[in-house]
Amino acid sequence: MALLPVRRSGLPLFHIVLIKPTHYDDDGYPIRWFRAAIPSNTLGALYSLADDVRRRQVLGPAVDIRLHAFDETNQRVQPARIIRKVRQSGGRALIGLVGVQSNQFPRALDLARPFRAAGLPVVIGGFHVSGCLAMLPQMPPEMVAAQALGISFFAGEAEGGRLDQVLRDAWNARLRPIYNHMDDLPGLEDEPLPLLPRRHVRRIAHSFSSFDLGRGCPYQCSFCTIINVQGRKSRFRTPDDLERAVRANWARGIRRFFITDDNLARNRNWEALFDRMIRLRRQDGIKLNLMIQVDTLCHRIPNFIEKAAEAGVRRVFIGLENINPDNLLASKKHQNKITEYRVMLQKWREHGMITYAGYITGFPADTKESILRDIAIIKRELPLDLLELFYLTPLPGSEDHRNLWQRGAWMDPDLNKYDLSHRVTHHARMTDAEWEEAYRAAWEVYYDDDHIRTILRRAAANPRGRPRTIVIALAWFKLAVLCEGVHPLESGAWRRRTRGERRPDLPREGMFGFHARRAAEIGDKARHYWAVWRRMQTILKEVLAAPDRWEYRDLAITPPAVNEFDNLGLYRLTSGGEAAVARKRRDDRARASVG
Repeated sequence: MALLPVRRSGLPLFHIVLIKPTHYDDDGYPIRWFRAAIPSNTLGALYSLADDVRRRQVLGPAVDIRLHAFDETNQRVQPARIIRKVRQSGGRALIGLVGVQSNQFPRALDLARPFRAAGLPVVIGGFHVSGCLAMLPQMPPEMVAAQALGISFFAGEAEGGRLDQVLRDAWNARLRPIYNHMDDLPGLEDEPLPLLPRRHVRRIAHSFSSFDLGRGCPYQCSFCTIINVQGRKSRFRTPDDLERAVRANWARGIRRFFITDDNLARNRNWEALFDRMIRLRRQDGIKLNLMIQVDTLCHRIPNFIEKAAEAGVRRVFIGLENINPDNLLASKKHQNKITEYRVMLQKWREHGMITYAGYITGFPADTKESILRDIAIIKRELPLDLLELFYLTPLPGSEDHRNLWQRGAWMDPDLNKYDLSHRVTHHARMTDAEWEEAYRAAWEVYYDDDHIRTILRRAAANPRGRPRTIVIALAWFKLAVLCEGVHPLESGAWRRRTRGERRPDLPREGMFGFHARRAAEIGDKARHYWAVWRRMQTILKEVLAAPDRWEYRDLAITPPAVNEFDNLGLYRLTSGGEAAVARKRRDDRARASVG
């Protein structure tokens, strides 16, 4: 492997270049923003681990390690410029494409090719590599093609000194084809927590940063990759780890965090972690604004929601997934009980939380009609704020993907589409067109003006509600789908495109045509943005000025009634709902008899 010459004056240099790739939109351009919506926790984790390597002088005191980080969702990555800078400064380098998901793998390869052509070593890690090696008996074609370019793979997690070995091998020009740690996932105690320089965090909307407090999940959802990549056995950080991360970020002026644990409610240390954040808030004035992810049974944990609110949690993402018990059982989502949904959401609402929920379309029992019926039930009967819609997608690394692969079933060969907002398989009960129409229609009917008004009325009637904040989130979600054509989780502020970055298998647009189309697109989007925002602000003003603002009630925010199991569509109009009610009543009787 050709390496750049070591600098002759001063200490020899070793450049660690960490790149979190984006993926291509439907026109073939990288999805990139002036301000992205979601921070990359993996990039922060790898940056901290690499900085720890530098601090510990793993390559020896005579080597000057320099770190470079790029999040392509909010930065333009120019391989030619990076190569030139490395050569000008002298030394050796390692290019790490980190946190690469399946939909980002094609873009990662396109970024890797010029680095390999220049003789720089490249390692790709992330969920696609780890998931494929964990679940498939042989390496898929795209990974074989990457290896043919001389690209190495890292599977698993880099804590526990695993990154040390990769960097030593790269420095000594002995990089292995695969570093596979899937059978030996590390502990997290006393390991560096994700931490990016403030200049990177400022490229995220509202300067949101992130960290994780645990990894792994005990559940068995067949569509999930986390259980096969991060393991079924949970691993945790300590309150001291948390405090170090919070203080380091606070010193840099960072106040908002997304705690990326897939399910913080199953972290056995949740109370100690919340207590530490509460203490920091009370004693040191460190008041954080947090978003967390939890399951639908978290409200059963005594004091969990109360302490979450006191610790600074303001937004919560809930893995609702579906309201049809037959669909939940088919995906092994046994932990979700639809009879708990209303109580759970109302309790979060009582504590002033903005609630987000994931909802998957395309389960076996779904039809176009049933999907839209279920969305109508959610709108009417569940006090939910934001709904995130997805296609049921066989992500590489999931049980669903392995099963389809073993059967030889059709799955779209274009990995770029595996972003949960493109259909990549066929459905047993819906045509491809019906499924796609149902998905688009579900977005439209949930975020229509009438339901936006209802969501804001519910928030305005709550003394702890935040209608002015919720309207911003509603606008973000609506505009991402309507104007930008991307999922809200991939959206951001002010879309950026460069003519020369189009996907290699698509023709390069002419300069005049590209810029003319881009100018027209910006103007059209500006009109749509302004029209939607004005309309939503008008709705908000009407809601806040309504004479019955504080008396407003609808079915979703009405406390559960004794006879609601007999009357609500949630239990009577979905397949399996009646069986779920019957189980709930049996369980209640059993608990009462024991009591």
